[in-house]
Amino acid sequence: MKDKIKILEDKIDQAKQGGGAAKVESQHKKGKLTARERIHFLMDEGSFEEIGMFVTHRSNQFGLEKQKFLGDGVITGYGTINGRLVYIFAQDFTVFGGSLAEAHAQKIAASWIWQWKTAHPLLA
Repeated sequence: MKDKIKILEDKIDQAKQGGGAAKVESQHKKGKLTARERIHFLMDEGSFEEIGMFVTHRSNQFGLEKQKFLGDGVITGYGTINGRLVYIFAQDFTVFGGSLAEAHAQKIAASWIWQWKTAHPLLA
């Protein structure tokens, strides 16, 4: 069981790296925050629950089968701001420049569906 927990923890750490340290550093040098950092500073502390952290694209064209990033370039989930429940998504420029593809779009569409079903705000 400990092996499985370690694998899960490693995947979570990998997902939190986005497009990698070099891409994150590039964003910081431009005075920009990553998608995950923007969400962290916006939401009430400890309230954000990420959904779809392990989603990856299914493309096999243009060499993309060799470039898989957990989360597929968009952070989606829910949490609170000043105690009010909100759904949120933020595109991560460190992964493929924040470009939109099938899995990425499905995560955003799911955010819209959660918002519609619950009538809570959606922030993008």
